Amino acid sequence: MKKYVAEFTGTFFLVFIACGVAAVSGCKFPEAGYIATALAFGLTIVAMAYSIGNVSGCHVNPAVSIGVCVAGKMSVGECVKYIISQFLGAICGAIVLGVCLGSFAALGANGFGGTLSNGVTVTAVMAIVMEIILTFAFVLAILGVTDKASNGAVAGLVIGLTLVVIHLIGIPFTGTSVNPARSFGPALFQGGKALAQVWVFIIAPAIGGALAGVFYNLVLKEKQN
Repeated sequence: MKKYVAEFTGTFFLVFIACGVAAVSGCKFPEAGYIATALAFGLTIVAMAYSIGNVSGCHVNPAVSIGVCVAGKMSVGECVKYIISQFLGAICGAIVLGVCLGSFAALGANGFGGTLSNGVTVTAVMAIVMEIILTFAFVLAILGVTDKASNGAVAGLVIGLTLVVIHLIGIPFTGTSVNPARSFGPALFQGGKALAQVWVFIIAPAIGGALAGVFYNLVLKEKQN
C-alpha cells in the first residue's frame, strides 16, 4: 500500500506544482514561462525521485509503469494498481490547483491545434507522433539509467533533466504530456477542447511507453547480458 500512496502523492505534486507553473506562467514559446514550465516538470520529478523513489520507484506516470511492465520489471496487476494511484493523484492535484487558482478554466492541460514558428498548424497526427517519440525517449532513459544499481545516486537527476529537454521540444506542439495521468487530471476539470483532445495524451504516451519496454528487452538487455 505504501507504494501506491507514494505514486498518488508524487503524481499529485507533479500536477499541482508543474501544471500550476504552466497555468500561471502562460507557458508561451519563446517567453520565460516556456522555460519555467520545462524546468518545473523536470525539477519536480527530481524532487519526487529522491523522496519517494526508494518506496515506489517514482513512476508517477502510467506510461512509465507500462514500459516497466513490458520490460518485465513489474507484474500486470501491480502496474494496474500503480496506474490507478497515478490517475487519482492527478485528479486530486488538478482539483486543489483549481481551488488555489480560483478557477478551473486553465489548469495547464495539454492540447494541439496551435501554430508553430514556421506557420504550420499542429494536427492530431503530428501530436500523436510527437507524443509517442518523446514518451519512448523518456521511458527508455528511465529503464536504462535505473538498470544499474550504481546509477542510483544520479538516476533522479538524469530522469529529471531528460524530462526538461523533452518539454523544451514538445511544448510548442502539445504542451508536452508524455504522461496520461498528468494530462487527464487537468483536462477533466478544464473541459472543452482539453477534454475533447485528451484521448491523444492517453493513447500516444501509452504506446510510447510500451515501445520503450519492447526496445529495452530487445536491445538494452541483450547488450548487458
